[in-house]
Amino acid sequence: MSNATASTSTEAANTAPEPLIIARRSGAITRITLNRPRAINALNREMFLALETAVGEADGSAILLDGAGERGFCGGGDIKELAASGTGARDILAIEYRVDHMIGVSRTPVVGFMDGVTMGGGIGLTGHAQHRVVTERSRLAMPEVRIGIVPDVGGHLLLARAPGRLGELLAVTSGEMAAGDAIALGFADYFVPAERLGALAAALEAGEEPGAACARFSEPAPASAVAAARTWWDPIAEAALADVEAQPREAALRLLAGLDAAAAAGGEGAADAAATAETVRGMCPVSVAVTLAQISRTRRASLDLRAVLEDDLRVLGRLSVRPDFAEGVRAQVIDKDRDPRWRPTSIEVIDEAELARVLDPMPLVDEPPIGL
Repeated sequence: MSNATASTSTEAANTAPEPLIIARRSGAITRITLNRPRAINALNREMFLALETAVGEADGSAILLDGAGERGFCGGGDIKELAASGTGARDILAIEYRVDHMIGVSRTPVVGFMDGVTMGGGIGLTGHAQHRVVTERSRLAMPEVRIGIVPDVGGHLLLARAPGRLGELLAVTSGEMAAGDAIALGFADYFVPAERLGALAAALEAGEEPGAACARFSEPAPASAVAAARTWWDPIAEAALADVEAQPREAALRLLAGLDAAAAAGGEGAADAAATAETVRGMCPVSVAVTLAQISRTRRASLDLRAVLEDDLRVLGRLSVRPDFAEGVRAQVIDKDRDPRWRPTSIEVIDEAELARVLDPMPLVDEPPIGL
């Protein structure tokens, strides 16, 4: 080999892209790190396939999921890739949901470090794990109604199990949770200061039982600001959403009317009700109605994770090919004008037949089998 050739080979090796998923045996555990820090570890098809392999081949006393970089564990799925995939989006979602299910039913305990931004697909990976850790930097959310789809990755299971009607509040406002909120609402188990994560990881690597290790490094969680909203939100939501599965559009309109009435009446919660109504009106109308109905049927039927993921695949497969999804992605991450032009433009003019088609629990004629 000539010197020139050797130099070129060395250069190529030095510029080779780093793997998007780093999976390795680290002491007693398998440690799996999302490694796309410039995109807050946004998940794409390549990463889902690598995660499926890594989780399936994990060998050790536990699996530790974490993310590279300082911004967060995972900002969600790569929605630009998903929107550009058209009818192929369903195939990407199916791989993602298989991974979420594998983690949720894993016989090897899974510990998820939900440090920093953990949203959408990031909650799919860690929200169903056996041991879910948040820190003072954690920011959790299921923000999908902002981009023309609905909370997926089994998120409806967590939203449906949240106290009172807080799941609906988070879903229709794309609301964020801090660490105390995540624990109070059932999205996380342990509050561990970020400076202790390294020591916790070392304890897991040394073979300490995951639950005992997480508990040893944890401390009492901060109070939940989101949970306090139940005093004004729950009465409005309970009255409006009683028959949301049968009449999702009308129930969503009653919810807005209840918020408007509470805002006009003044008193405790009036300002919050007004702000919530304004926020909901800015979200994708079809997404708001669909997610309210989907959370309700998940709660009513006591669906398990697999059934919820199958429901997600049906619903997301249908919503991902609607023009609202492409428009939401354009407004939020491409042009970033934050001014989506939804079709239909408001909840008032939603076609009930379209809602019924999106929410249909049976495969439609043109849909392939689920196959999770």
